[in-house]
Amino acid sequence: MLNPLAIRQARIELARRNFWDFCNLLSPDFYTPDREHLVRLCNAFDDFYKGELLKDDGTPYKKIIVNMPPQHGKTRTLINFCQWVLGKNNEERIIAGSYNDLTAGDFSKYTRDGILQEKINDNVIVFNDIFPETKIKHGSSSAMRWALEGQHFNYLGAGIGGSLTSKGATVLIMDDPIKGAEEALNEAHLDKVWLWYTSTFLSRTSAIGGHPLEIIVMTCWSKLDPVGRILDSDDQKDWYVLRMPAIDKETNKMLCDDFLNYDRYLFLRRNMDETIFSANFDQEQIDIKGTLYKNFKTYESIPAKDGKSLFEEIRAYIDTADEGDDYLCSVIYGIYNGDAYILDVYYTKDSMETTEPETAERLYNFKVNLCKIESNSGGRGFARNVKRILSEKKDNRTSIQPFTQTKNKIARIISESAFLQEHVYFPINWHDKFPEYSRAMKTFMRSKKNKNDDAPDATTGVVENIGNDWAFA
Repeated sequence: MLNPLAIRQARIELARRNFWDFCNLLSPDFYTPDREHLVRLCNAFDDFYKGELLKDDGTPYKKIIVNMPPQHGKTRTLINFCQWVLGKNNEERIIAGSYNDLTAGDFSKYTRDGILQEKINDNVIVFNDIFPETKIKHGSSSAMRWALEGQHFNYLGAGIGGSLTSKGATVLIMDDPIKGAEEALNEAHLDKVWLWYTSTFLSRTSAIGGHPLEIIVMTCWSKLDPVGRILDSDDQKDWYVLRMPAIDKETNKMLCDDFLNYDRYLFLRRNMDETIFSANFDQEQIDIKGTLYKNFKTYESIPAKDGKSLFEEIRAYIDTADEGDDYLCSVIYGIYNGDAYILDVYYTKDSMETTEPETAERLYNFKVNLCKIESNSGGRGFARNVKRILSEKKDNRTSIQPFTQTKNKIARIISESAFLQEHVYFPINWHDKFPEYSRAMKTFMRSKKNKNDDAPDATTGVVENIGNDWAFA
């Protein structure tokens, strides 16, 4: 019979040597062998740290990128990796950058607290059992910067954009520097992240060896985020890329059913903005280089005083579907101080039998005063039927005004784009409320052929009609 103490000591020795065994020993319920993506991730970090992750020329990679879906254990594993690295070598110096100071502080505290963890009983194995010589320096209790016994500094966390004042690092980590789709679609913000990464973050290298290990773990958002720019440069050959989408689309096999099963994947795909979903779960980058709209203003509540709306008028602009692949796009908005506040968007390919009563219902519910409907193709008949449905409701509030649009569509969209970004406000959660419309606006390209232009076309109509004069020049 095997000696339990001998088995315990053997497992501890394996945990000192191998990162997967370290994670499995400390969290056996989470790091299970059947979660193959975690095994693959841990082994990649292990080979990377030991210099056994090799390029084609036989030299070791010093830089690694990890793209994985959310809630699949990547940050937890990265925290464990920091602990394991410091256990193996007390002289390692880690600098970790995260989205902001709060997330950077959490990352730092989880790393430090894992090293500090105390035993609750003799059967539990903690970090100190594996690396008994690695201890947090007494009095080194800062959430963002701390050291091990005998060292001046071992760990520094910082939010993106923050300053980094310390000696150089031997390990540089950047964990999810982009918060979400709004930032991923903001070219100016991505430029700031890249400037911080190249000028501040990368400058904190150690004089010892001169070439720290670099790790970037993030959602694969945009071709202008740090990963997108790296992989589009000559430096991409220096990076090992571990890319694990949520599903293998050839086999429909999920990366890990415990974290995201197929039914949940399909539910999210149906209900999430397509660009956000694709970036998070399919690891497909959003191409925003060349997009027409760089920023969208948002609001949390409509202009009001003493609980009463300050809108001067409620209006609607409707572009009907001309062909089978076109969308009907109806935008209802309130006017205040020369700005438009988007209240409702109806963006659909449904037939007129469905869209006519639905449009009338929305005009009625939002108490629209004026509604402009492009009467090109079938628009005039659509306007006539919507007006009839409203009259059946005995609602004479809404003035329906069909008109023929004679201006060049693309020229209108481009010429009004700057004004739109300054004077049109969208609900703060508009990508959730109007997912298809949101995607169409955010991905519309200035100089490339677009699949459709119905959303920018109708929203440009809003811009053209913000003023009191509804006549076209």
